[in-house]
Amino acid sequence: MKKLDLEKEKISVLIRKFSIPCVISMIVAALYNIVDQIFIGWSRASSFGNAATNIVYPFTVISLAFALLIGDGMSALFNLTIGAKDKKKANKIVGNGLVLLVFVSVILTVIALIFNKQILTIFGGNPKEVKCYKYAMDYLRIISYGLPFYIIGQGLNASIRSDGSPKYAMIATVVGAITNIILDPIFIFCFNMSVKGAAIATVIGQVLTFIVSVLYLRKAKLFKISKKSCQLDKNICKEIVSLGLASLITQIAIVIIIAVANNLVGKYGYMTIASTGKAYGVVTPLAVIGICMKVFGIVVSIIIGISLGGMPIIGFNMGAKNVKRVKMTIRYILVINLIVGIVAFILFEFFPSYIINIFGKNNSLEYIEYAKSCLKIFLGGIILTCLTKSLSILLQSMGSSKKSTLLALARDVIFFVPAIIVIANITHSVVSMLYSAIIADILAFITGLILLSSELKKLNGGI
Repeated sequence: MKKLDLEKEKISVLIRKFSIPCVISMIVAALYNIVDQIFIGWSRASSFGNAATNIVYPFTVISLAFALLIGDGMSALFNLTIGAKDKKKANKIVGNGLVLLVFVSVILTVIALIFNKQILTIFGGNPKEVKCYKYAMDYLRIISYGLPFYIIGQGLNASIRSDGSPKYAMIATVVGAITNIILDPIFIFCFNMSVKGAAIATVIGQVLTFIVSVLYLRKAKLFKISKKSCQLDKNICKEIVSLGLASLITQIAIVIIIAVANNLVGKYGYMTIASTGKAYGVVTPLAVIGICMKVFGIVVSIIIGISLGGMPIIGFNMGAKNVKRVKMTIRYILVINLIVGIVAFILFEFFPSYIINIFGKNNSLEYIEYAKSCLKIFLGGIILTCLTKSLSILLQSMGSSKKSTLLALARDVIFFVPAIIVIANITHSVVSMLYSAIIADILAFITGLILLSSELKKLNGGI
């Protein structure tokens, strides 16, 4: 940690050293799903395969949500504890977090293998759409076996960063993602395995990330794993869950969005007519919304990566009661994320065709039309989304788990879900319902500013 002096080094230097590897790690993690979507879109499965992965995607996000609940909560508590120079507790935090990750991963794997049909139904899978449903079932069954490796690997990533090794954390994720990218075309096209091939490539990549992450435990700088540190402490577990709750909710909110949108598409897809005179149907909007959410996920990954990069800086200086450096870090992160939001907005509003063409060929006119609407409308408030997501992580870094959780809920659950349901049921249109995202972005951003201002008052004034 001497090379990364959280107490004295320039904030800009620290953010660069922590955030860049963190952003790369987050983007690479998001690529696990988006790469599958791209290759499947160019395969014989085409839009049916993309629709299928969109149906399964929410369960993957649920798995990531629990990994981050424990991983980010463990990291936040670890940072605060190291700042307060309590090494004994720091060891127990990581040990307890590791045990929780193992437990959760086993439970979710069992659920996925036993209740796969119910899972697909919840997230918009319809057995009547025979081709799409079969692809979805194939994909879910295979990735279920990789869940323990995925959850533990992603959960440990935050602790590795907090231990002063952001580059190692990045490498652990990159190794798995590159493996997935290399194997995807081999399994999908060379072995003609289509959706099954994409799932197998994903699992192999997750296993490699897991191996690299676990190997780090033997060379950690600021903590040591032992039998004693792995003995569960009820109070530490509660603190981990409390501080990681915002990360869980941020991911679960994505699940809720996709589940609600998928089911509304199933209800109103055939009732919404495109400019060609044909109905959009179900498969086209399902595939497009899946792509839109994956693209959205890339942007959010950058924002979360930048914000998480600031977590060790904020957590340490909160523990050391260095208010000035906490506020300075918050300023830097918000400005950087504002710039990211502006760039994303320009891409979605003025270059949607380029994004659409990445995900397949020979798509129908209805598909292209809905995809453009989805990118331009659904992601129209992306600048505000970026700032809101960042504010939630910043509040979490400051130890304000309740406010962070509330803000994580605000955009995607409290505001978005009621808005999309009301608009869809009034208009009976899968296009009109997209405007609910902009409404949610505006209201959530206002909420975020209020929550951050109230928290900063405790630190003797505003930014």
